[in-house]
Amino acid sequence: MTDLETRVAPSHAPLWRRAVPALLGYAAVRALGLTVLAIWSAARGKSAYTLLTARWDSLWYTRVAELGYGYEVRLPNGDVHSNLAFFPLLPWLERLLHAIAPLSYADAGFLVSLLASLAAAAGIFAVAERVYGPRVGFFAVLLWAVLPVGIVQSMAYSESLFTALAAWSLYALLTGRWVSAGVLAALAGLTRPVGAAVVAAVWVAGVISFVRERGAERTPGAHHEEHTPGALPTPHAPAPPAPHAPYAPYAPAWRRVLGMLLAPAGAAGYVLWVGHRTGKGPLGYLDVQAGWRNGFDGGYAFARFVGDKFTSFPSALAGLGLIAGVALLIWLYVTGVRGRQPVELLVYTGVVLALALCASSYFGSKPRLLMPAFPVLLPLACALARPRTSRSALVTAGLAVAAAVYGAFWLNGSGPP
Repeated sequence: MTDLETRVAPSHAPLWRRAVPALLGYAAVRALGLTVLAIWSAARGKSAYTLLTARWDSLWYTRVAELGYGYEVRLPNGDVHSNLAFFPLLPWLERLLHAIAPLSYADAGFLVSLLASLAAAAGIFAVAERVYGPRVGFFAVLLWAVLPVGIVQSMAYSESLFTALAAWSLYALLTGRWVSAGVLAALAGLTRPVGAAVVAAVWVAGVISFVRERGAERTPGAHHEEHTPGALPTPHAPAPPAPHAPYAPYAPAWRRVLGMLLAPAGAAGYVLWVGHRTGKGPLGYLDVQAGWRNGFDGGYAFARFVGDKFTSFPSALAGLGLIAGVALLIWLYVTGVRGRQPVELLVYTGVVLALALCASSYFGSKPRLLMPAFPVLLPLACALARPRTSRSALVTAGLAVAAAVYGAFWLNGSGPP
């Protein structure tokens, strides 16, 4: 039996109090990253705050907040970049804060991201603690903080906001709070196109819950048991640290149905509105994305991008790095499957990975597009939770320094597209 499979007495402290150590660790990592960015930017005569709030996608969000939808840029090659590609929840929040506080739209976006990143860290802790216990929850949060592109969590981008909504929606599913899960999934669907991953998690978990319930009713002598809403039994799977959280309580059918109906409302509402506004029908949003040369091709364009790296020796190293990175993601996902993660997490992570890796454009964006797939970090968090605290702390501190340096180098160079 591994250390992680050893039962511990449940804490009677509220969740927010149990999450405090993880949140303090997360804040320390982010503070280090921002400090290194400020020093690096000042040495290059740049403003770190401008890099965080007034470059790349953050400019598109603040334009939506200030001017609404309808702004577009026509490129010399004929492509049309429309701000309809950007989902509305972050601009709405920027507009709200601008209206009630003496903040510019850029300031408001930065504040939303800072608060949302803390909410995301708390949500990641809640999910990981529910499945594996508080020690794994602590390291899951730190691993999310020290991702190489973790600096994006502090930018006026929508990744932190989306991750917060997704994590808490998944936690609501794991604890049987179906209506809350549906509402949070709807808000996630108003934040990024990958909100479809949260909707898929809610729907798959809901369908499985009804199928199992019906099967139990047909089985003579069957009795209802509390269950994780969508956990799939894998009796023959090898067992890296097995989930040991208490199962979610039973929820009435009407709550499950309502949660499932609410989940797609945000994404569907925005996509249908874009179709109506553009006059191109329900699939008008796909035309907007096509103007950015972005679409879903099953990974063909990305495979060609990686293959092109092998035309010369220096770039071949980058190609090998990309292949290794994708292989690591797949291995971590398979490890989660074999480790019997709840199906909610597996469905969500699988959809996020598929949408990020199989998009046909903006290959440099893929690391930050993968950032919401936090459940893929759980096997690594389990591994860090096993050694002595001093060893795990040393590894995490080294990763934090590396991430801070890389983040400063990245934003002062090509930066996120």
